[in-house]
Amino acid sequence: MSIHIEENLFSLETKNTLYQMMKDPYGQLLHLWYGKKTDQNMDYLINSNEINYTGVLYESQHDRSYSNDILPFELPVSGHGDFRISALSIELPEGSVDLDLRIKEVIPKDHKEPLNGLPYSHDGKNEKAEAMDIVLEDHQAAIEVILHYSVFYETDVIARSIEVINHNEKAIRIRRIFPISLDFQEQKFDLIHFYGRHVMERQFEREPISHGIKNISSSRAMSSHQHNPALILASPNADELSGPCYGNLLMYSGSFAGLVEKDQIDQIRLLLGMNPDHFSWTLESNERFQSPEGLMSYSEDGFSTLSHNFHHVIEDHVMRGRFAKEAKPVLLNSWEAAYFTFDGLSILNLARETKELGADLLVLDDGWFGYRNNDYTSLGDWQVNEEKLQMPLEMLVRQVHQMGLKFGLWIEPEMISEDSDLYRKHPEWAMVIPSRKPLVARSQLVLDMANPEVVNYLYDLFSKIIRDTHLDYIKWDFNRSPDPLYSSVLPANRQSEVPHRFVLGTYNLLERLTHEFPDVLFEGCAGGGGRFDAGMLYYTPQIWCSDDTDAHERTKIQYGTSFFYPIRSVGSHVSAIPNHQTGRKISLNDRKIAASPGTFGYELNPAELEWSEKRDIEKQIIEYKRRQPLIFDGNYYRLSNPFEDHAAAWMFVDKNQDKALVQGMFYRFISNYPGRKVVLAGLDPDKKYQVTYASFPISTHGRFEEGNESAAEFTKAIFSGQALMTGGIRVQTSMNDDAGFELELESLN
Repeated sequence: MSIHIEENLFSLETKNTLYQMMKDPYGQLLHLWYGKKTDQNMDYLINSNEINYTGVLYESQHDRSYSNDILPFELPVSGHGDFRISALSIELPEGSVDLDLRIKEVIPKDHKEPLNGLPYSHDGKNEKAEAMDIVLEDHQAAIEVILHYSVFYETDVIARSIEVINHNEKAIRIRRIFPISLDFQEQKFDLIHFYGRHVMERQFEREPISHGIKNISSSRAMSSHQHNPALILASPNADELSGPCYGNLLMYSGSFAGLVEKDQIDQIRLLLGMNPDHFSWTLESNERFQSPEGLMSYSEDGFSTLSHNFHHVIEDHVMRGRFAKEAKPVLLNSWEAAYFTFDGLSILNLARETKELGADLLVLDDGWFGYRNNDYTSLGDWQVNEEKLQMPLEMLVRQVHQMGLKFGLWIEPEMISEDSDLYRKHPEWAMVIPSRKPLVARSQLVLDMANPEVVNYLYDLFSKIIRDTHLDYIKWDFNRSPDPLYSSVLPANRQSEVPHRFVLGTYNLLERLTHEFPDVLFEGCAGGGGRFDAGMLYYTPQIWCSDDTDAHERTKIQYGTSFFYPIRSVGSHVSAIPNHQTGRKISLNDRKIAASPGTFGYELNPAELEWSEKRDIEKQIIEYKRRQPLIFDGNYYRLSNPFEDHAAAWMFVDKNQDKALVQGMFYRFISNYPGRKVVLAGLDPDKKYQVTYASFPISTHGRFEEGNESAAEFTKAIFSGQALMTGGIRVQTSMNDDAGFELELESLN
């Protein structure tokens, strides 16, 4: 059993962790402990000293040590003596926000219930979640709050969401709601978060937590390029393989906020949820509101274990359908090959080249619909431009299928162009404030996904296209942030609900399409990685990691992405050089290495390649397909921090610790230097490993074995797992900047 209810003590246990709460003498729900198992009631840690100038509960006024401003709360609320940041704030009918929640009941459940209209962690094939509800109430305000918990024992992950029910005869207004809330007493932590911008997403940043409030957030009605809804609290000495750390991930694709406060007595509170600056919700009598779900995990053994926990829970309990676990097709996307300049015959020629390379899927990107020969027009007019293609789309797809290739399309459902038939017919469907000029980005406006009529229109349209053309793949893009956030179907006093209703509308459309077409692979995209979050992974089992396909920059973007998101979800491709975003020139082989930790594909025109380059790509695809089971199903280890080490290195180890793939890139060549050492991880220290492939000479007893693809060349290159994880291995690369390397190992035991 993962859930234990003992009178006033409530414990959630995973394989390696304990999460503990208690009902205090006055019926409040206190947070006692989250961390390593203790086999102990941890209530003795509660601060029992009087702190001056803090209020106390009316019932405990003679005990001045019992102050809500210093107690660790499971759900801190606005008002009632807690002056720290709050996880829940509700404006009551009289206008106050002073909520007084006491425990009403605790309900163990034999199954986890779905969240209506929202992504959520679900039972997996090999593991079912145990669940528990803690019901809190403000009796006088007639408000009920339910904390929904579910426990994934094997993956060391706990999920939590919040439901608010209004039993008052009058309406209330939810002003903030954070499904993840953690209180820590007198501990030192670093905060790790992932900032960025377009073509520079999820950049790793670590900083000590100082006094005051740190805000990591998006107000863009999307999880955003600028910040990711993922935070880590880490002991100052924590690293990849050791030290305590807490991971927190929000399963939501809209505006979010992560807040961390260090208070007057060095207590730390972390909150992760919906951005309160971008949200409020009117709840009428007898209505209920469901928050998004948050995922929490604790590791005693550093960041690698923490990442494995999140990788496994997303693979097994977030992603759904056949593509959550199946091999992924190697694809070629037409964008950098053709941009808007193509017709049906040129796409068929591209398909033939794609097939000859050994890829599995051709994707026709932007420009196949309306009058879309540039990015100024036709979004919303998703009728096939047969004049441009010089044939019906069904005919094009059929001919590609006859070549033995799968076929996919790029779409951008939530967007609309001013120059479109749809806008001329339904200007009220765009998010434009009446009597004001709209804010335009990329010459496009945003459709009002809070309007059910818009969602139904998009569903009817895209379901017909997919059905009629027998598509295999959809790339779902989202190339600007919604602004202004206005809906013509909501009254003025409910416009603050638009950001969340917009996300719910997108989820509704995704749910309907992915449910109807389970054999279509949907890939998420938002100007690259602007909506790379666990909410989208519930619907789209892979997401385009970034529009920056430069191998050097991608290693940094993929480094940050890997802390929470599994490698099988990362869309990563080899692109043409000079790189279209940076102008950098990196060898084809090194571009391949950088793109390997992901779903793999190409963004280039094969017709512009030399014959030798085409043959190299053929070999790359064969090699990647051989390695894909290890890349997708093995444990992933970061071997360097590219923001500190001037190198990116990583490796995959299969579950039995019998096979390993080590890859990386040194950003700068140093002359007259004896190569660099890379220390490996995740191997069995008691096993012997033979090198079966290396892209560089291997040192064995002071001699070097030249690397090539023949395993026979490495018969003397045998190392113990302990040596490779302690002493490492010395790596030499070509005399270039951004030089990649690879190493394959196989156990002899």
